[in-house]
Amino acid sequence: MSTESITVEKREGLGSAACRRLRGEGKTPLNLYGHGEDNVNLCGDTKAIHNLIHGGVKLIALKGAVSDTALISEVQWDAFGSDVLHVDLTRVSQSEKVEVTVPLEVHGEAPGVKAGGMLAVTAHEITLSCSASEIPEQITVDVSSLEMGGAIHGSDLQLPSGAELVNPTSGDTIVQVSEPAGASDAAEEDLGETGAEPEVISKGKDDEEGGE
Repeated sequence: MSTESITVEKREGLGSAACRRLRGEGKTPLNLYGHGEDNVNLCGDTKAIHNLIHGGVKLIALKGAVSDTALISEVQWDAFGSDVLHVDLTRVSQSEKVEVTVPLEVHGEAPGVKAGGMLAVTAHEITLSCSASEIPEQITVDVSSLEMGGAIHGSDLQLPSGAELVNPTSGDTIVQVSEPAGASDAAEEDLGETGAEPEVISKGKDDEEGGE
């Protein structure tokens, strides 16, 4: 993940009224801490900060009032989840290990889904421990070989070199393909009534059979 830079200023006024005044001026309150140094109250351009957060940027190079590399550790949103009210930043060095949340991107078409199964994604993001300079933008989950009843677990994820999975654990399910709800019960009922094996009709095949 690349490091993006942002210009910050020191802020003198503290408290809710001072923060509201800053936001009215198009600036977002920031708090920088960590590495055994004093906390610093800062502010930065609201639009620039929004762009960083919505762009998935984790690591920021601060310039202006301070010169530090920092990790976005916490974002406080308004009641509607649209505007950033406050951001906490943690000082880091490029080489130190940090814990970060990284989104998962499901890629490919599972054979089990083509056969009529349902793809269930149970985790949309993971927490990694990795070098600050090696934070990935996302982790790709390839489901192109996932058959009916198959699953991908934390241990199956392709992580960057040196990265460790923190949450979910290696044994937890990330994505799986299962039969549609009620399919097994319906098949058992049909078998009990007719004594014959149930006919399995896969999704995507009905149209082909109807057109012959």
